[in-house]
Amino acid sequence: MSALEIRDIHKRYGEVETLKGIDIALESGEFLVLLGSSGCGKSTLLNIIAGLAEPSRGDIRIGERSILGLHPKDRDIAMVFQSYALYPNLSVARNIGFGLEMRKVPAAERETAVRETARLLQIENLLDRKPSQLSGGQRQRVAIGRALVRNPQVFLFDEPLSNLDAKLRMEMRTELKRLHQMLKTTIVYVTHDQIEAMTLATRIAVMRDGRIEQLGTPEEIYDRPASLYVAGFVGSPPMNILDAEVADKALKISGSEETLPLPAVLRSAAAAGRRVKIGIRPEALRLASADAPGVHIKAHVEVMELTGPELVTTAKLGEQTITACLPPRTRFGAGSQQLFSFDEAALHLFDPETGARC
Repeated sequence: MSALEIRDIHKRYGEVETLKGIDIALESGEFLVLLGSSGCGKSTLLNIIAGLAEPSRGDIRIGERSILGLHPKDRDIAMVFQSYALYPNLSVARNIGFGLEMRKVPAAERETAVRETARLLQIENLLDRKPSQLSGGQRQRVAIGRALVRNPQVFLFDEPLSNLDAKLRMEMRTELKRLHQMLKTTIVYVTHDQIEAMTLATRIAVMRDGRIEQLGTPEEIYDRPASLYVAGFVGSPPMNILDAEVADKALKISGSEETLPLPAVLRSAAAAGRRVKIGIRPEALRLASADAPGVHIKAHVEVMELTGPELVTTAKLGEQTITACLPPRTRFGAGSQQLFSFDEAALHLFDPETGARC
């Protein structure tokens, strides 16, 4: 039995269909991230689970019961919002315990639960403060605590880190990961940030135009993207996508003199004369000598950007552009021609018309 089951969920606003048949089943303790760009339907789906919107068709089940039609407070779900939604006139302790107070939980039991939650979130010293006296990261911990103290069956997070600066986002990602590993809670988490998705999720649902483009573990999404959209959306820098044509067990790169061997495992999916899109991750590329193993390509270096841990190099491959993530102490100049190599297994093929993986 699934902890949370989303069955054929559709949502219409007039003539516009924002969700087009979403099916997902979560086991207890899973951390599902709904990942996609603005307008893909991820927040709409979260609101339907929470009871803040009703679907046009489909069902949502927690355990054995359907929760459609139930008031949000009766769904055994807790939600953490992007805006924190704290009561400014209440202390941290009362903000955390507010839901318990509304449910008439006895004061002694409520105080124990609040203090235990504060201990887990490492904010015990903040219980007497008001929200205006807290930093952004501390406010987010309080918002998480207000959800956590209720001990619901499912937690919902709607872009909870988007208002934080880069350093605080990283700290809160680590905190959320720690809490999930400790408590084994079932979580549905919405974000447009693929770094959050990759670091937090046990599974990722990449959404596009109201549909799930791919559902899988972070490793599956990254290593075997199901479409050009997923390949370009997940990864930083994004996957290199090159136009090519299949020619006699080889791939001719459009607009260049470069030809790559077509891996044997891909030959059945790529007949001679077929146009394809080639995908290569920037981190799969490395500088190479002529006798180095792997597949070789020559490219003209245009821009080099040192980020600290890596040198992000942009180069021209004929009329097309590729990006390579190289070691930070790599030495060569812009304007030079360099030989790059990559393993044959790092090559991905996609259909240029449908975008599907070949």
